[in-house]
Amino acid sequence: MTHPTSSEPSRRTFIAAAGALSTGLIAAAADQPPLAPPDKQPPNLKLPEVVEKTVGFAVVGLGQLSLEEVLPAFAQCKLARPVALVSGHPDKAKRIAAAYGIGPKNLYDYETYDRLKDNPAVDAIYVVLPNHMHAEYTIRGFAAGKHVLCEKPMAPTSDECRKMIAAGRAAKKKLMVAYRLHYEPFNRTAMKLCADKALGALRTIAATNCQVTKAPNIRLSRATAGGPLGDIGIYCLNACRYLTREEPTEVTAFAHQPANEPRFREVPQGVSFTLRFPSGVLANCDCNFDAAESRYFRVNGSEGFLEMDRAFAYRGQRLVVGRPGRQEELALDPVNHFAAEMDHFASCVLHGTDPQTPGEEGQADMVAIEAIQEAAANGRAVKVKR
Repeated sequence: MTHPTSSEPSRRTFIAAAGALSTGLIAAAADQPPLAPPDKQPPNLKLPEVVEKTVGFAVVGLGQLSLEEVLPAFAQCKLARPVALVSGHPDKAKRIAAAYGIGPKNLYDYETYDRLKDNPAVDAIYVVLPNHMHAEYTIRGFAAGKHVLCEKPMAPTSDECRKMIAAGRAAKKKLMVAYRLHYEPFNRTAMKLCADKALGALRTIAATNCQVTKAPNIRLSRATAGGPLGDIGIYCLNACRYLTREEPTEVTAFAHQPANEPRFREVPQGVSFTLRFPSGVLANCDCNFDAAESRYFRVNGSEGFLEMDRAFAYRGQRLVVGRPGRQEELALDPVNHFAAEMDHFASCVLHGTDPQTPGEEGQADMVAIEAIQEAAANGRAVKVKR
């Protein structure tokens, strides 16, 4: 038999030491955060909201905007859902309907459009048609007993806008113009900074919206009320109005329609215009269908400025605020513009509230556009009629 020496611990000593070590580790572990989720759910766990009711939309017109932006945006909506489609192309409509789970009985063409009145699943209509069709399908939508969200420009003329507004009032239904930038955080923040006089008194605004538009394209057709002013220049105009919260009183304008470019045989290539506002703010705006993409505005105030790159794009806005000696790019969480505007309209329908961009907003733009068109045609300043 051998006997342990002082340098060889006994089994009893080893067990005691191991127990002490284990106890120490357990005690230390008790002071550390758990590595696995606890039995109870964390208090900051975000759960989905329960929505008691949603608004069913019929999307009218299945062109590029509907396919690439409007219909995909419903996946991010909380209050709005697509339930019907209206198109002049039945095969395309069937394929799109299958992709979005819309049944065949909820497909319509332009001749059967009025039958939407017999579909209780449809609460609202989103008119995404060429500009010259907006008034007709908005008014027919009201006659079918539905609320209407209409793309911009609201209509080719201010007179048509008035008729659309009157039809909505007569039907006691809501009319909203799809000014999506009023519902996304970057432009809304710019509006608030100007309203709160964070830049001091506003002095001047510069806005540009340019892109290359290739034929064939309805934007290049006079018959469909195309042209850069109503299609993209309206963004510059509307921005100047929502940044100042004023209506322009006088305008000047120039349009260029090159004779050697077949694309522009019916509509101008570009339009530049200036706006004078009651407070003294002067705005310089331009839009062009044959210039590299640029969507931008800058507001100059007595104490600072703000500028936004990609201001009018579907995504990618960047907002910078400058004051003497420093500039700061604001970090904001972007949203899907189309989902935000559709949810806003759905909320108005559900709760009986008025849209932030009603028909009167679209009419105000068209009144100013008519003055700009007159100024460009006559080469003189034109007072804006209200």
